[in-house]
Amino acid sequence: MSKTRADEIESLRRDSHFDVLVVGGGINGIGVFRELALQGLRVLLIERQDFCSGCSAAPSRMIHGGLRYLENGEVGLVRESLAERDNLLRNAPHLVHPLPTTVPVASRFSGISNAISGILGAKGKPQPRGMFPIRVGLMLYDLISYRNRLLPKHRIHSAAETRRLWPALTPDARWSATYHDGWISHPERLGVELILDIAAAAPNSVALNYASIAPSGTGFILTDLEGGDTLAITAGLIVNATGAWLDKTTAELGGQAGTRLVSGTKGSHLIIDNPALLKALNGHMIYFENADGRVCITFPYLGRVLAGSTDIRVERPGRTRCDEAEADYILDSLRLVFPGIALDPGQIVFSYSGIRPLPASDHDFTGRISRGHFTRRIDGSVPQICMVGGKWTTFRAFAEQVADEVLAELNLPRQQTTRRLAIGGGRDHPGVAQLERSLRAEFSISAARAKRLATIYGTRARDLLAYSPDETALSPNCPLSRAEVLWLARQERLEHLSDLILRRSDLAITGVLDARMIQSAADILAEAKGWDPTRRRAEIAALIDELACFHGVSHATLTERVERNLTPCVSAPRPA
Repeated sequence: MSKTRADEIESLRRDSHFDVLVVGGGINGIGVFRELALQGLRVLLIERQDFCSGCSAAPSRMIHGGLRYLENGEVGLVRESLAERDNLLRNAPHLVHPLPTTVPVASRFSGISNAISGILGAKGKPQPRGMFPIRVGLMLYDLISYRNRLLPKHRIHSAAETRRLWPALTPDARWSATYHDGWISHPERLGVELILDIAAAAPNSVALNYASIAPSGTGFILTDLEGGDTLAITAGLIVNATGAWLDKTTAELGGQAGTRLVSGTKGSHLIIDNPALLKALNGHMIYFENADGRVCITFPYLGRVLAGSTDIRVERPGRTRCDEAEADYILDSLRLVFPGIALDPGQIVFSYSGIRPLPASDHDFTGRISRGHFTRRIDGSVPQICMVGGKWTTFRAFAEQVADEVLAELNLPRQQTTRRLAIGGGRDHPGVAQLERSLRAEFSISAARAKRLATIYGTRARDLLAYSPDETALSPNCPLSRAEVLWLARQERLEHLSDLILRRSDLAITGVLDARMIQSAADILAEAKGWDPTRRRAEIAALIDELACFHGVSHATLTERVERNLTPCVSAPRPA
């Protein structure tokens, strides 16, 4: 049985002192929590909302080396990103998968000066990239990762081959280039699995969602935002991992940075149900330039198409949504690269948006702002180490860097590395196909269910099926079983209906979710968590409001989908 919230709070009552307090439960904060706890430190992680519910829930879902970073002269960042991409492919093979990526190219030499301009600190938008600079970039990309190569080298396609492989691609593409990176199917789940790993490996450390922290004398007051209890705690050092909220949190925790450290940009994405577009992608991500010079992407995602993104400066951090102008921008970009495919807003089944916590910058063109990371130490009654920048792909490397700084501050040695440490269901993973066969044989389940569970939970699927092999669906044509919901409620630190629907499962993001599923899920969680009818209704209302306000899914849409889901159909396919 996984540690419960009550277990974590009881641990705080028994011993209120921690070596390190990590504030912020996004992927960077979780990564640092994991690194430090595994070095034998007692660590407390505090997150005001759910784990991985802010920027960490809104990435492009790419695990990549960052081909375009080469234009800015950030070879070190690309090297680190490629190494971490490969680490994730090894350590979380149930969630991170290879992604063939194709760049359509319209000219031969355009953009040669981009890299020189980037190295010299140019702030304007780059020129369109031609075949020559793209090929040079891809050769360097291959060279950086040649030593322990996991993925194939790049290939250049002629116009004829490009047309054969992607017949719907814009006729302006005179060539194309294909290379490989990775994609992550359920990023929020990876964050939760890291926390569960530490609960087992380092039980003296504590991770708490829905909690806040405030200075009090020489220590802090922790408030449990679920139960309302307050507890006094102390810590020797703070790691500030609050992303876009870093500057605000620094001040709230008693530190003065002197200058602004983070300058956020808003990135929005669409999930589109368009079978013609899905077929046109031919299993690849298409990585292309929009008319304004902004790099856009689109790739197959859990039976739908993911497309993005925008990059808009944000002065103040806060919850964001993809607005109508951004959706039009993304759809217009797709029309440029696939002009013959009909696209309209009615095909959008889900949208999401987050604020990238980029280093403060005065670049006019936001694409020029570094996606690198660094730390800033701030003195105070309890010193802070602030995590600035970073991206999903490099979370482990950034966490390792911060952990080494903490260990140096405390004069302690590193005990182990996480470089090749499996994550959650990636432990003892035999490969997806073999795992599927094993699950079918051990639990007598269908091939479709074995495939789905293997590609979401990895080897943890055995724990789920041992808890209950019952595959009774939550509601008609829902891929989630009732037993699965109960298991998630008891094992994975979810406190609200939205945690289940938006982060522990993919019901919402794939456009499968309907009003009946919400009611059924609420019934099961009410039983598991002892909610009374008033709490149950409030959870449903909060989720429906969140879907409408921040994800473009109205109550009317949820109701309309009920009728559609009553008609037998095949569930969205899972990654191979």
